[in-house]
Amino acid sequence: MKMKICILILTLVFFTTGNVVAKGKASKNECIKKCKQAANLVIKKGLKSALKVINNKKGPFVWKDTYVFSVHLENKTVVAHPIKPQLIGKNLLFIKDIKGKMFFSEFVNVAQKKGSGWVDYMWPKPGERKPVAKITYVYKVKGYPVLMAAGIYK
Repeated sequence: MKMKICILILTLVFFTTGNVVAKGKASKNECIKKCKQAANLVIKKGLKSALKVINNKKGPFVWKDTYVFSVHLENKTVVAHPIKPQLIGKNLLFIKDIKGKMFFSEFVNVAQKKGSGWVDYMWPKPGERKPVAKITYVYKVKGYPVLMAAGIYK
């Protein structure tokens, strides 16, 4: 009987731990879905109201290990960033990764020319210094001069 209980407990611990780990990393599909949801919120509620929701660190656009942020396509400034609000109002167009890629500039180009797509670049994970491969999905909001973006580390 004790053996059966031990096996049951170990099985529960194993599957519960696996689910917690699996829930910790966002997927590409989730990034696409959340960016489109943020864009739909802009269309339904207006830009100002939507940005309040997107900027909420405890809101629906911060999940697992990532978040949605937004860039204005005309003045090229960050208009929403729930994790680093100090970036709001900043023009990051000329920021380069360690390989010299101006990835914010590429975010804008992808949104303006294609409407949506993925941008690869190197960037440190939060709290770390060494840059690693990251990929960010960019989605232009129809009828508004803003893009929504969410990324994951590879």
